Parts: sequence; C-alpha cells; structure tokens
Amino acid sequence: MSGTTIFFIAFSAVIALVGLFAGAMAHDYLQFFGFALFAFGVLFGYSCVKRHYDAQDAARH
Repeated sequence: MSGTTIFFIAFSAVIALVGLFAGAMAHDYLQFFGFALFAFGVLFGYSCVKRHYDAQDAARH
C-alpha cells in the first residue's frame, strides 16, 4: 500500500470519528450531519481499501 492510500484511510477514520462524536452530541439536523459525516468517512475508507485490492487483482491478471 502506498503512503497516500494509508494517509487517506487514516484521514477517513478521523472523519468518521468526528462525525460519530458530532452525531452523538448534537440535536436535530446537526445530528443528521454528524451521522452523514460518519457514513461518508466509513464509505470513503472502504473505497480506498477496495481500490487497493482491485489494483492488485488487475495486476495479477
């Protein structure tokens, strides 16, 4: 894994944690924003990992 991929995975984890804490502490529509930020962080981290393994699979074939 390249350094850039590792950075973006760690950055998405930080975004997800900030979103989770914001969703837990806020009320009303700010709570929705926090949970949406959490979902974005999780999905972005997943896409970074998936892109890495897709590239490895493509290089093997």
